[in-house]
Amino acid sequence: MLLDNTLVLSEEQTVTSTAASTNIVDQQAEGNAHTHAGFMVRVDQDFAGATSVKISLQTAETSNFSSSKELFSASFAVADLKAGKTLVKAVLPAGMLRYLRGYYTVTGTGTAGKLSMFITEMVDL
Repeated sequence: MLLDNTLVLSEEQTVTSTAASTNIVDQQAEGNAHTHAGFMVRVDQDFAGATSVKISLQTAETSNFSSSKELFSASFAVADLKAGKTLVKAVLPAGMLRYLRGYYTVTGTGTAGKLSMFITEMVDL
């Protein structure tokens, strides 16, 4: 699998409380055209403490995401969030606006857990 650093939304991001991904993707930036692309979410460290995590892919017209829409979301019980597990492997959905980011909604009090989210070629999906 080929990864482009400009298409990494989270890289081993600690997710113990609700937060947006570390990075955003500007689809109008040079080199960020996505044709036949998908996105993946991988667990990099076992989760503990929380009860569940909702993983979302959001899009917006502005980089501050003041008015965003959710393109994808799925919730996972902490018992399923084990290091090395791929949680999501999906084609980028229709309806994308200029900016993309990940968003993690943690239920409970998280004490450990890391995720990576990135856009990649569909060939690897």
